[in-house]
Amino acid sequence: MTKLNTWLSQTKPLIAVIVINDIKHAVPMAKALVAGGIHLLEVTLRTPAGLAAIKQISQHVPGAIVGAGTICTAQDYQNAIDAGSQFIVSPGLTPALIEKAQQVKAAKQWDGIFLPGVATASELMIAVDAGFTQLKCFPASAIGGEKLLKAWSGPFPDVEFCPTGGISLDNYQDYLALPNVICAGGSWLVNSELLDNEDWAEITQRALAINKAV
Repeated sequence: MTKLNTWLSQTKPLIAVIVINDIKHAVPMAKALVAGGIHLLEVTLRTPAGLAAIKQISQHVPGAIVGAGTICTAQDYQNAIDAGSQFIVSPGLTPALIEKAQQVKAAKQWDGIFLPGVATASELMIAVDAGFTQLKCFPASAIGGEKLLKAWSGPFPDVEFCPTGGISLDNYQDYLALPNVICAGGSWLVNSELLDNEDWAEITQRALAINKAV
């Protein structure tokens, strides 16, 4: 069982969704989150620094479970693995991503978790048919939020979700309270202002507040 599997089996964690522009921020930011008890870090590939940040965090912050977000192509998937990602998150699911994930699994190249994104019941059914039962619900708040996830629990009782998109300090606990939600992703823990100001103490305080509330 991977560290991520262990975390998901023991608790319902909040994943910090992070956009890094300056690579020098990667390690101190990750250390600040871990110090506050947030160990799941999704570094998005929305910037050129994303892959390098994942690699540095995986090498220098042993308490972090770092993954890659915004994976849109098979090459992104491979690059994320090569950088040391322990989980991979995509906003959607394409035939190319399905094929890549199945190839990696068959080759036993990687033992991490892939969370493909779904926004409709049809997309969910395609994902399940391809063998995925842990999915990202995105953009959660824009497509129905908690009501949608509750509705999906009926026809899809064996599917678990990680909602992201519109998850905030005000509503994350409502999502985590749902039986079919295993984790949730939020970006407010590490916003661009905190990174630009290198305010590691505030990041730690936000992480500590989350852990006290969960």
